[in-house]
Amino acid sequence: MKKQTVLKVLLYALFILFAAIIILPLAWMFLNSLKTNKELFQNSLALPEVPQFGNWVKAWQSGLYQYFGNSLIVSVISLIGILVLSSLLAYGITRFQTKGGGLIFLIVLGGMALSEQVALVPLYKILKAIHIYNTYLALILPYIAFRIPFTVFLMRSYFLSIPKELEEAAIVDGYNSFQIFMKIIVPISKPVFSACGIVSLNHVWNEFLFANVFLESKKLMTIPIGLMTFKGDLRADYTGMLAGILLASMPLIILFLCMSRQFIRGLTAGAVKG
Repeated sequence: MKKQTVLKVLLYALFILFAAIIILPLAWMFLNSLKTNKELFQNSLALPEVPQFGNWVKAWQSGLYQYFGNSLIVSVISLIGILVLSSLLAYGITRFQTKGGGLIFLIVLGGMALSEQVALVPLYKILKAIHIYNTYLALILPYIAFRIPFTVFLMRSYFLSIPKELEEAAIVDGYNSFQIFMKIIVPISKPVFSACGIVSLNHVWNEFLFANVFLESKKLMTIPIGLMTFKGDLRADYTGMLAGILLASMPLIILFLCMSRQFIRGLTAGAVKG
């Protein structure tokens, strides 16, 4: 009994340590984003004498709103494409018993082994050849393609855990395959959709390599690339830069806090089923 108590205490201590590693840098950034540059260099751990909420406004008006909007457009369209295509493919693999179903799944999983760095030059040439280089599509299409394998992997595992009796009852009622998917599978698969959505959105929102290579126009830059130019625009305004970084991080933090339960359920089911 004492051994179990000691293990539980050590486990909680480990969790607290991990939480502190994540929370403390965020708290430091938030604290210093409300200071003047002089206060930041005098003592970065002290509380601000007068909270400078104007730093947040200045960061937003210095161009962050444009990068934020670009990231929003790219992320929303990419996320819709990833979830729609991956869910249809995963459902087809799990429900339609075709001879090549297993091979198709293996080919899709093979995409997880393909490095983005290896595909960079071929993708650059392809995007140039089809005249979509330096457009939103230059990011959206690769993002969708590279996130489909992992998303299909998770969704397939979840769909395998759904009792086939539900679908058989729907067939008796006259539903076709697409109606079954939309009216039965999708509503009861919200946890895995949420998990896949958050994981994919985190990748797309923070992706740097493709955005740096496939975009040239400052008007199209997303958050990761925009923050680089943002640093140059603000020059020595370090508190403004901290405010900009926090503003760029807020959407994902808020989304995860709102959907954390669904996220955990989706990942757990995808990890142990199938």
